[in-house]
Amino acid sequence: MLADDAVLLREGLARILTEIDFVVTGQAGDGPRLLDLVRRDPPDVAVIDLRMPPGFSAEGIETAAAIRASTPAVGLMLLSQYVEVHHALRLITEFDGGVGYLLKDRVSDLAAFGADLRRVAGGQTVIDPELVTRLVARRRERDPLDSLTGRERAVLALMAQGLSNAAVADELHLAIKTVEAHIRSIFTKLDLAPDEREHRRVRAVLTFLRA
Repeated sequence: MLADDAVLLREGLARILTEIDFVVTGQAGDGPRLLDLVRRDPPDVAVIDLRMPPGFSAEGIETAAAIRASTPAVGLMLLSQYVEVHHALRLITEFDGGVGYLLKDRVSDLAAFGADLRRVAGGQTVIDPELVTRLVARRRERDPLDSLTGRERAVLALMAQGLSNAAVADELHLAIKTVEAHIRSIFTKLDLAPDEREHRRVRAVLTFLRA
């Protein structure tokens, strides 16, 4: 299902999704209408514009929160014109997987967009690479991220997007044992205790999104 107040954009997105083998079961121009549609016939994933009427501020994420509360199995993909760190942080900290945050220009890469939607529908977390890149570029004094090598940053960025160790290895063309070694090094450098490691994907994202 799709929600965007811009009719042409919404219709265009529906056509694009149909071309890459998705079935669009409903469209809405605002959050309340989407919420009603979802409750009547829950889709695998809802694609939601971050800014919608009436305030054009955070209506999309509020709608996503309402959908997660009423129909928790629905994947939630938020689209935004801009990188807004506080909204991405809220998605990652308040929603237990099955969420995504992408810039709208990512839609032009149909194969990647389709893959991201399927990951979100499958319960994974997808974060726009531009968001990760900008956050990594923000320098702070005594930032523990400064101790990471370029390869470790690449591993952490993919972890933050919800990729499994095997998927990270495939993406970076590394052996799984090599990825695991990088992850151990990352945990050591970021001073994470062993019993915290099972939550490493959330912690990886929070590391990137710290103020």
